[in-house]
Amino acid sequence: MTATAILRIDTSARRTGSVSRDLTDRVIARFPEATVTTRDLAPGLPLIDETWVGANFTPAADRTPDQRAVLALSDELIAEVEAADTLVIGLPIYNFGVPATLKAWVDQVVRAGVTFRYTENGPEGLLQGKRAIVIVASGGTRAGSEIDFATGYIRHVLGFVGITEVEFVTADRLALDPESTLQSARNQIDALALAA
Repeated sequence: MTATAILRIDTSARRTGSVSRDLTDRVIARFPEATVTTRDLAPGLPLIDETWVGANFTPAADRTPDQRAVLALSDELIAEVEAADTLVIGLPIYNFGVPATLKAWVDQVVRAGVTFRYTENGPEGLLQGKRAIVIVASGGTRAGSEIDFATGYIRHVLGFVGITEVEFVTADRLALDPESTLQSARNQIDALALAA
């Protein structure tokens, strides 16, 4: 089935001149009939703290109005993922890992009993049946190399919540050979299957 609902997640701190944003635009253009919800993380997200953790571990029926308010953004972010058939994530590699804003998003979205649960057979993701396309941009950290702590992390996190169909578009030699790197990434985008 062709993707009908896309959640676009931009994580680059750069609003202009961002390779990951430009390539994400190209991916989105491959699905002209899809409805697209955009979550731009450039402004940042609040980090989880003791109050958030306390609210999260309080049974939903017992939460105070203040606790529900603390979790309101998390609930909104999770609802965006739940409503999507496909996630399209722009992922620049910063200092060998994911941008801090993406880690903040993960902490808001990965919630026991909501997006995953523990069973006697181990954890089970509750966001199954979705596809993720991750657009990786890096100056010189090669995707999948021993110094890349970003792509393995995001694949694991997505799989943990049940999203196991994860594809990468890589532009990971931008500082070394930008022209060939961008052309390779465009070719990868053109080869993406349109069926989810």
